[in-house]
Amino acid sequence: MRFSTFALLGAAALAPLSAAHAAPRVATGSLNGVDWRAESRIIGQTSTATVVGGGNPIYLGTAAQYRGTVGLLMDYGAGGAFVCSGSLSANGTSIITAAHCVSDGTSARPNSVTAFFYNPAQGDAAETPIYSIGSPGVTAVDVGFIHVNPLYTGEVIDQNDIAVLKLTAPAPSFAVGYDLYTGNDLTGLGFNVAGYGGRSDVGGALGQNLGTGRLRQGDNRYDFAFGDDDFGGFFTDVVDGTNFFGTADIEFSYVSDFDNGLAANDASCRLATLGLGVAASDKYCNTGVGALEVNIAGGDSGGPGFIDGKLASVNSYGLSFGATFGDFNPGLNSSWGEFSGYAPIFASLAFVQGAIPEPGTWVMMIGGFGLVGAASRRARRAALTA
Repeated sequence: MRFSTFALLGAAALAPLSAAHAAPRVATGSLNGVDWRAESRIIGQTSTATVVGGGNPIYLGTAAQYRGTVGLLMDYGAGGAFVCSGSLSANGTSIITAAHCVSDGTSARPNSVTAFFYNPAQGDAAETPIYSIGSPGVTAVDVGFIHVNPLYTGEVIDQNDIAVLKLTAPAPSFAVGYDLYTGNDLTGLGFNVAGYGGRSDVGGALGQNLGTGRLRQGDNRYDFAFGDDDFGGFFTDVVDGTNFFGTADIEFSYVSDFDNGLAANDASCRLATLGLGVAASDKYCNTGVGALEVNIAGGDSGGPGFIDGKLASVNSYGLSFGATFGDFNPGLNSSWGEFSGYAPIFASLAFVQGAIPEPGTWVMMIGGFGLVGAASRRARRAALTA
């Protein structure tokens, strides 16, 4: 079955630190008569503003488990300063984040990367921006080495959108490192997600309209991956050298929709049943996990998705199929009815495990910043403009 024509907007979060906004990378294409557009760039049911500003405190990431969820500041020189999120490895040597935060799929790297750790017992970084060295409760550690998944293409929707950043010094003693979740099917599993990205003073009715740098968390579930057998290869079949979105591997690219309790905005159900002709079932059709349901936004990229406290996925992109398929506020703005996309750890497990060094090896890595990436990368056949 074919979709009716619609606009597809995907946003991989590279949120600017200041008002100066660098142009995102853009990819466009058409398949089976469907035109699409993807762009490189924690919204709650209710307000995720500061508590003083009327925000709901249920979204604050003040629990000890989030002390290994870091803010990342990438300095691209003339290209601007951007923010992402990340997770501390179990041995405390490295940060796991999204590849698109530190690479465009080629050898390009930022001039410098700084990881900001937050201790809620010493400061209020849940309420004030973390990206300020010297703020109470905030410890900054430089990154000395970047290792990008060699299978990452630079395309917006790519299951290999994972990178490992080696720290130049040990993480602060208060930080919590995360074990990896290695289960190989996330479909239907509930998870907790965290990040320092954009917020909203309204919630999912509006989407992102507040700045980055304040730690937020919430829940959702992995609805499906694009390679799900129910779709009969619609997204993954290669035609003339490309799949639905491009050339990147997307079989294990997982998405969650942002529900508000109404069937009209149940994007997973509407996409599967109205768009693909899949029979309605609990697998696709549900109206959310309640008040803690969230969606990711710009700046949350690279942040963690937890199952039972273990790192199961990395925040990767935002995606909208438009009002027909449930988007409450059309356009890509993290409103109800949009999807968030994730790169699962299991699909990149060998890379992640191999890229994390043993403790005590920081000196060997200093000076090699920006020199390591993929020795060879697949040919990029989709047009991407910088």
